[in-house]
Amino acid sequence: MGVPGPFPGSAGRPDVPALDREEVDRALARLGAEYEAIETSLLALQDHAGRRLLEGAELSGVSKERWAETERSLAVLWSLFDAYTDVLTAARELRARRRWPSAEELAELSGLLHGCEVTVPAAAGGAPERIGLAELVDRLNGLYARSLDVIVAADAVWSALPARIDLLAEELRRTRSLAHSVGVRPGEHPAGDDLERITEELTRLRARVIADPLAFWVSSGAGSAAPGGGRPDTARYDRAARALEDIRREVAAVLDVRQDAERRLMLLRDVLSRADRTLTEARQARGEVLAKIAASEVPAVSGPSTALHEQLAAAAEYRRRSQWHRLSPLLDSLEERAEDELQRARASLTAVTAPLAVRAELRGRLDAYRARVARHGLAEDPVLMERYDVARRMLWSAPCDLRAAEQAVWRYQEAAAEAMVPQPRDGRAEP
Repeated sequence: MGVPGPFPGSAGRPDVPALDREEVDRALARLGAEYEAIETSLLALQDHAGRRLLEGAELSGVSKERWAETERSLAVLWSLFDAYTDVLTAARELRARRRWPSAEELAELSGLLHGCEVTVPAAAGGAPERIGLAELVDRLNGLYARSLDVIVAADAVWSALPARIDLLAEELRRTRSLAHSVGVRPGEHPAGDDLERITEELTRLRARVIADPLAFWVSSGAGSAAPGGGRPDTARYDRAARALEDIRREVAAVLDVRQDAERRLMLLRDVLSRADRTLTEARQARGEVLAKIAASEVPAVSGPSTALHEQLAAAAEYRRRSQWHRLSPLLDSLEERAEDELQRARASLTAVTAPLAVRAELRGRLDAYRARVARHGLAEDPVLMERYDVARRMLWSAPCDLRAAEQAVWRYQEAAAEAMVPQPRDGRAEP
């Protein structure tokens, strides 16, 4: 049952409506539950691993500033909670005096539960304030949320980045050891210099993450009420990881070269040897052509590529000295250029022997027409015999004048074609 009418408030404070016994009990129960929730949250915050790490860390930058602010907030939090505790304790003790409180006790309880003002510490540099319980709880919640946000964010960065950096650093050490074994070293190979730069970057990054974790926190920016709404900023770590992966692929390629170097060198020697033999054959064929073919332009034949043979010797030396990082690009270049050299040698041989091929084609054509003439019973035709003999002497003499021989063969073909056309009995050709 409620007590009708308001009860007198304290000086400077408006009167507060009186509550009945049941309303007082419900209010106490609500405040008690709220108190337990706040106490549980504060104790969990006090025991949070991130808070303990922040307390013991040598912070710098934005993390140092925000943690100093958070430490002040935590001190205010506990002061506000103590004030809340005092009010709730006083109300509970007053209610516990008797089962059926008097009107005066109900009025006093109403004042404690709804009209009480609590003195709280002021903001920096200000005077203490007096606020009601509802505002006190709002302040508790706000300070708690901001403090928890800082602690959760720092803990998330420390949980995510240092461990990943350490794993990448271990992978970097293995890659560097493997790279050194194949000659990929700083000052000798660009990838070796890159490995040193990544090592230095990871060292700097880890030190910065440990000292200033909040510098690596990206807020969600979506107004999320969840503590630590955001994610660790891994951009620098990701760049280092990608760079290391590129180097690992390059070192793997160099390892492949080491395992396959002897086979590739043997193939290169074989290709260049075939090119040299082909050029030698082309030079010999050129001498034969100049001796056997007259009035023909025969291209000159160059000698073997000195540069390619020198580079092949250098490649063999790189292999002997285990300088795989230098051997790898040289082999790639040599394989392409050696194939080009072989094709050039073959083209040179083809160009040099072209007059001999023309002579052989003319000889074959002449004999083919002579066989056709014989099948038509004209082998003893004096005109055909004369023209055949002229063409044959030209084609089987040295030096052979290809232009004149081609004309002689053409004249024989023409005479043979005319002779093989059937003639009518009256001496006129059939229409």
